[in-house]
Amino acid sequence: MVKRSRILAFFLLLIFIGSLMGTTTNSVLHDIKLGLDLQGGFEVLYDVEAIHNDQVVNNDTLVHTVEALRKRIDVLGVSEPNIQIEGKRIRVQLAGIDDQTEAREILGTQAELTFRDVNDNIMMDGTDLVEGSAKFTIDSRTNQPVVVVEMKDRKKWQNVTQTVVDMYPNNKLVIWMDFEEGVDSYAEAAASGSSKLLSDPAVRQVFTSTEVTIEGNFTKAEAENLASLLNAGSLPVKLTEVYSTSVGAQFGEEALTKTITAGIIGIALIFLFMIVFYRFPGFIATITLSIYVYLILVVFDWMNAVLTLPGIAALILGVGMAVDANILTYERLKEELKVGRSLKAAFQAGNKTSFVTILDANITTLLAAAVLFFFGTSSVKGFATMLIVSILMSFLTAVYGSRLFLWLWINSGFLKDKPGWFGVKRSSIHQLSENKTTLELTTRFDRFDFVKHRKKFYMLTSALIVVGIIILAIFRLNLGIDFSAGTRVEIDAGKPVTAEEISTELDAINLSSSDIVLSGDEKDRGVVRYKGELTQQEIADLKAHFSEKYGSEPNVSTVSPTVGKELAKNALYALAIAALGIIIYVSFRFEYTMGIASILGLLHDAFFIIAVFSFIRLEVDITFIAAVLTIVGYSINDTIVTFDRIRENLKAKRRLKTEEDIADVVNKGLRQTLTRSINTILTVIVTVVALLIFGSESILNFSVALLVGLIAGTYSSIFISAQIWYDLKVRELRKNGPIDTVKEKKKWSSDEPQV
Repeated sequence: MVKRSRILAFFLLLIFIGSLMGTTTNSVLHDIKLGLDLQGGFEVLYDVEAIHNDQVVNNDTLVHTVEALRKRIDVLGVSEPNIQIEGKRIRVQLAGIDDQTEAREILGTQAELTFRDVNDNIMMDGTDLVEGSAKFTIDSRTNQPVVVVEMKDRKKWQNVTQTVVDMYPNNKLVIWMDFEEGVDSYAEAAASGSSKLLSDPAVRQVFTSTEVTIEGNFTKAEAENLASLLNAGSLPVKLTEVYSTSVGAQFGEEALTKTITAGIIGIALIFLFMIVFYRFPGFIATITLSIYVYLILVVFDWMNAVLTLPGIAALILGVGMAVDANILTYERLKEELKVGRSLKAAFQAGNKTSFVTILDANITTLLAAAVLFFFGTSSVKGFATMLIVSILMSFLTAVYGSRLFLWLWINSGFLKDKPGWFGVKRSSIHQLSENKTTLELTTRFDRFDFVKHRKKFYMLTSALIVVGIIILAIFRLNLGIDFSAGTRVEIDAGKPVTAEEISTELDAINLSSSDIVLSGDEKDRGVVRYKGELTQQEIADLKAHFSEKYGSEPNVSTVSPTVGKELAKNALYALAIAALGIIIYVSFRFEYTMGIASILGLLHDAFFIIAVFSFIRLEVDITFIAAVLTIVGYSINDTIVTFDRIRENLKAKRRLKTEEDIADVVNKGLRQTLTRSINTILTVIVTVVALLIFGSESILNFSVALLVGLIAGTYSSIFISAQIWYDLKVRELRKNGPIDTVKEKKKWSSDEPQV
C-alpha cells in the first residue's frame, strides 16, 4: 500500500525549501562581499617598523596603526575595508576602489607634518595642530587651493614666527611632509621641487592668529587629500610595503562572469550525470546539491567572509565532493539490493556501511583545508574558508538531506519492487536465501588482477618519475613572483596585440622589460615581469599610461624577496604538516601500513603536478600550492574509500594465512570500489574542465594543477597505494606468520544518522 502522506510530505518540504531559496537568494548574493579579484581593488602588505630607536612595536602600537589606516581609508570612501594584523605586519585589502594610485599614496604616506627653518631645524610638528582642524579652501587672494590648519598653543606659535623673522634674510618657515633626517634638506628640495616640501613662505612679522594657511601650488584634489591626511593623523610607525597587488575593475568583472558561467555549466553536467547513472537517487542528489550551494552562500554571508575567485572554484569543486558522498551511499544501496534485501533494509544497510567511509574521507580533506587556512594568505585563505564550509555543508546535505528525502519515498511504498529506479537490473538481484554478502558480489572488473600486474605499474610509475626528474633538472620550475620576488604586470589590450607593441609602450614610460609573454584566447593580453620592485610612482605611471592606451587599468603585483622566501617556506611547511596529519589520522583509523601507502601515493601525485608544470612552463604561484593541497585531500579521499573496503574484506577473511589471501583482499577491494572511483573522478573532472574551458584565465594554473592532480591521484589510488600496502603486508606475513584481522579499532558507527 502506498503511503501518500510520505510523498505529500516530500513535496511540501520541497516547496517550502524552494520558496525559501527563491525569496532569499538574491538578497544573499547581494550581501556577499566580493574579493578584489572579482570587483577590482588594491591589496598591500606592510612591514611595521619603529620610527625611533627607542620605540617598541607591540600589539597596542599595531592596533593604533590600524585605527590610523582606517581613518585614512574612510577618506577614500571604501565602506568595508579588510585590515588584518599578521604578526608584525598589517595587510590592507580595498575591494572596489576607483583610484588605486591615490589609495596607495594615502595609505603609505607617513603624514608627519613638521615646521622647520631653512637649516632643517625642527620648530613644530603635527602634534601642535588642533586635531581635525585641517580643511581645504580656496584662497580669496590667489584663487588657488590651500589647506588651513589651527595651532593649539598661541604663544608657542608666536615664539616660532619670531625666531624665523629674526633669521632674515633666511626668514622662511619650511613646511614638510615626512621629512627624513639625513636624507632630506631644504636646499636640495627647493632646487628639485620635491613633493615632500609643501610650502616655504617668508615670515616678515610675528603671527598673532593661530590659524595657518599652507600654500603649495596644490591642485584641488591634492589639497583635499592633504587636509584629510592631516586630520587622520600621522602614523605611529613606519610602514614598508613588502607585497602588493592591484586588479583592474574590468579584470574583476570578467573573472566573475566567466567563473560563474563555468560553474553553472559544470554543475549542470554533474546533475545530468547523476540522473542518468543513478536514476531516482540521482534526481534526489540534484535537489540536495542545489540546497548545498544555497547553504554555502548563506553561511558565507553569515560569516561576513570575502568571496574570492579561488573561493568560487572551491565551491564548484565542493559540488563534486558532495556528489562523492551521494555516490558512496547509492553504490552501497545498489549492492544491498543485489544481495536480495528489501528496499527498506537495503536503504538502512547502505546508510550504515557508507557513513563511516564518508566521515573518514571528509575529515582527511578537512585536514588539508585547515592547513591551507592556517598557512594561506589573501585569496588562498578565502579558498580554504570556502573549502571548509563546502566540506561541512556537503556532509550535512549528502548524509542527512539526501537520506531524508529518499527515506520519505522509500517508506511511502511507491518504489517497492522497482529496482530499475535505482539503476539495478532484476537479473543481477540474488535471492536472500542464498545468504550472499555484498563482499561476494561479482563486478564488471572481476577479470582484472591488480596485484598480479603491480610490478608493471611500479615500472611505469618509476619510468615517469625518472622522466619527471629529468624535466625538472632541465626546465626547472617557472616560479611566479610569489616565490621569486619582483613585479608582475598583466595588461588587457582588448584586442590582439604583439609583444613588440607592448615593449614599445613600456619603453615610452622608461619601464622596459625583456620578459613579455602573450596570453588570452586571442593573444589580447600581455604579462610583463620585472626582477625588481617597481616604485609607487612607476606603478602609477604604468597604470595611467595603459589605461589611456587600452581603456583598461592593468593588474600589478609586487612581492619583496623577504615575502617571497616566507611564502616558499610556508608552502613547504603546509605540505609537510598536511601529509603528517593525514598519515597520523589514517594510521589511527586504519593501520600504519595504510598510512604509509597513502602518503607515498600523495607524494606521487604532488610530484607529477610539479613535473607537468615544469614541462609546460606554467607559472608556479601561491594558488598552485592551494591546488596541490586540494589534490592531497581529494587523493586521500579516494584512497580511504578503497582502504575502507579492503578493511571490510580483511574482517570477512578473519585471518591472512598466505600471500594469495592478501592479494584476494586487495583485488576485491579495488574491484568493488572502482565504479565509485571512476564516477567520482568523472564528476570532479567535469567541474575542473568547465573551469579550464569557460573560467577566468586568472585561475588557469589552478585548474590545470587540479586536473593533473586528479588524474594522478586516481591512478595512485587504484594502481599504487593499495599495491604498496599489499607488499608491506606480505613482508609482515613473512616475518610474523599468519595475521589475525578481526582485531579492529572501534568504528564511529554509533554516530550514524538513522532515518
